[in-house]
Amino acid sequence: MLEYMRAGGGIMWIIALLSFVALAVVLERLFFFTRSRTDPGRLEVGLGRALRDGDLQTALALAEAGNSSLHRLFAAVFSCWELPDETVRLLAERRIRRELYRWERHLPVLEVTARVAPLLGLLGTVLGMVEMFRSLHQGGAVDAIAVTGGIWKALFTTVAGLVAAIPMVLAHSLLQGAVDSQAETLERGVDFLLRERAVREAGRPES
Repeated sequence: MLEYMRAGGGIMWIIALLSFVALAVVLERLFFFTRSRTDPGRLEVGLGRALRDGDLQTALALAEAGNSSLHRLFAAVFSCWELPDETVRLLAERRIRRELYRWERHLPVLEVTARVAPLLGLLGTVLGMVEMFRSLHQGGAVDAIAVTGGIWKALFTTVAGLVAAIPMVLAHSLLQGAVDSQAETLERGVDFLLRERAVREAGRPES
């Protein structure tokens, strides 16, 4: 491995550093996503039962019992429960943006790595080729073994850049999909609470 790093020069170390940082982001985001998820159906069943019974304190306790984004959203909505629907939805949307910011944190690092690593690899290849042809020009005689060895070393940075970028493209796509799914869950959660409140105020069960 060190032989490959030395063959690629300084560009290889930059690509390796980007890969290390991006991998750390992927692991941290996976840990955060796992910790911040919950079962929305199960939570909504408990909240719906409490709201239909008019027990707002129990509903608030259920919302504050968890540490997921959905729990925090529900707790924020209950804190302004007596306000008009438009105000509640506005405050809920603000809370959703705050939660999604937590979910999207550091994801741009993966996008930057996926875009920059191949360019760095190409730059390393071009610099390697320039150095090789400069040496040939100064040396005069052409050694086929030296030429092919120089080309191999020059192309290795391109390979390294692609190897660093491709997993980050996949990781970014999967993690962004999880963020989009969470956004839908939070939006449905707000709709659920407002619907339950409308049913309670109407004084009739939901049809």
